[in-house]
Amino acid sequence: MTEEVNKTYEIVKRGGTIAYPTDTVWGLGCDATNYNSVERVFEIKKRPAEKSMICLVDSLRMLNEYFENVPETAFQILKYADKPTTLILDNAIRVSENVIAPDGSLGVRVVNDAFCKALIRKLKRPLVSTSANISGEPTAKTFSEINPLILEGVDYVVNLHRDRKAAKPSSIIKLSADGAVKVIRQ
Repeated sequence: MTEEVNKTYEIVKRGGTIAYPTDTVWGLGCDATNYNSVERVFEIKKRPAEKSMICLVDSLRMLNEYFENVPETAFQILKYADKPTTLILDNAIRVSENVIAPDGSLGVRVVNDAFCKALIRKLKRPLVSTSANISGEPTAKTFSEINPLILEGVDYVVNLHRDRKAAKPSSIIKLSADGAVKVIRQ
């Protein structure tokens, strides 16, 4: 795995895009602080710019570094979550503006996957993560179901877990700065 982390890191560090396994489904991603890389992910996925993407972080500490104020509720939800959970939070900072939703929020997930965690730690920045499918098409449950246009469009396809059937996408919970909590997907 270390060799794959190092190869992938070199690609992402130079502004490249990747297809990679996550703790849920296969992802399409890049350095979340690189505007041009984020634009490339939108292009590869054929996703409208007003539809936001999420970022992956390696820890609660990193989560705190990329939002002005993380509500205490967020930590409670993550502490008791029994499956991967994406939080949509307000006031993201230090990420590319094109990864932030039009309403100023950003989806973020603390990953458990060993590869993702190691890559993010080495990069020292969040990683964009959106499902590795063309916008509007079904999410691929296995590597072999990924549209070839996605695989041809990225700079690197991680050579791990290609035989693994994906877990379900994460739960999504929106926590607004005013304290409102909304479950978007369970």
